[in-house]
Amino acid sequence: MKRIFILLVVTLLVAGSMGIFAEESVLIDFSTLAADYPADNPVENEATMVDYSTVAGAGFSDEDKALMKTSLAINNWEVHLNSSAQFVLTTTNSYVRAATVKDTAPKYPGETIMGVRVNFPTAPFNAWAVIQPPFEIPAYADKTQVGADGTLTVPQEEVGKGTKFHGYGVVTNVGVIKSVHVDVRGLNFPHGLSVILQDQNGENHEIFLGYLNFDGWKEMVWENPNYVTDVRNRELKVYPLYPNLRPLVKLIGFRIYKDGAMDGGDFLAYIKDVKVVYDKAVLDLEEDIDHEAVWGILQKREEARRTAEMKRLGNLQVLRFLEKKKMHADAAESTGNQGAAQ
Repeated sequence: MKRIFILLVVTLLVAGSMGIFAEESVLIDFSTLAADYPADNPVENEATMVDYSTVAGAGFSDEDKALMKTSLAINNWEVHLNSSAQFVLTTTNSYVRAATVKDTAPKYPGETIMGVRVNFPTAPFNAWAVIQPPFEIPAYADKTQVGADGTLTVPQEEVGKGTKFHGYGVVTNVGVIKSVHVDVRGLNFPHGLSVILQDQNGENHEIFLGYLNFDGWKEMVWENPNYVTDVRNRELKVYPLYPNLRPLVKLIGFRIYKDGAMDGGDFLAYIKDVKVVYDKAVLDLEEDIDHEAVWGILQKREEARRTAEMKRLGNLQVLRFLEKKKMHADAAESTGNQGAAQ
């Protein structure tokens, strides 16, 4: 019995050094970002909703300010072409749309996924397009709930936790990334796909996943070539804890590459989710003191960053709000319908 116990311990130690206990977390799953608010005409995703009416100024009515909300709902995501590929036609015909998988489909039946359309120029030159959320996803934000009057409030039990976007584009306690997995429905286009991630220091990392020249669902995988499986060969790091943000990754967007030798025109693809496999930066231990409740440092530090981002987002959304009011009624209605469809 003693010998069996020793062998079990040795096996666990070796397995740990080989990295089989790496964590796997969903960075984002677009099936959770379907529009579900308001109930009578869903256009926003309640769990990820933010309010930008605070930067709208005093010239707007309370009714107008009540409409000044946005979220990570799929239809709100945007497509931005590189400057040399930006024409009226290509920009107009490049957008994101929520798509529902058929109930009879063998994979993801009945689920909502993100469909992407990019209209590349037909001229023979390289081009790319970035698919990104309507606002920079906050690494630290408290969960909110929507009141009967549409206002967003933070429940008392969520104050200081900062977990609103965990699983909605943010994964925390990430040490070394072992691999990144993206579920994509391809349509035989020869274009390349990369995912853009950001770490806790605000540095972007673009990870090229491969080419979309396949038909059907495929899990595109990037394996970290610098991942060391043997713990004895690793560079050991100690991460300072509070008030530093735990090491994390968050989603900035996706990039589609078109080579100049390939045909331009419309490109279509569908994305279901993004998962990351990683080593924990620190062990999840029960803290005997709630540091954030005592000091509130993270809340204040991240509030300044969120305020700056919300101001940029709010100014853009307010300008769009005003522009829609100035448009001809038929054109404004068409814009509204396209926004709902996208």
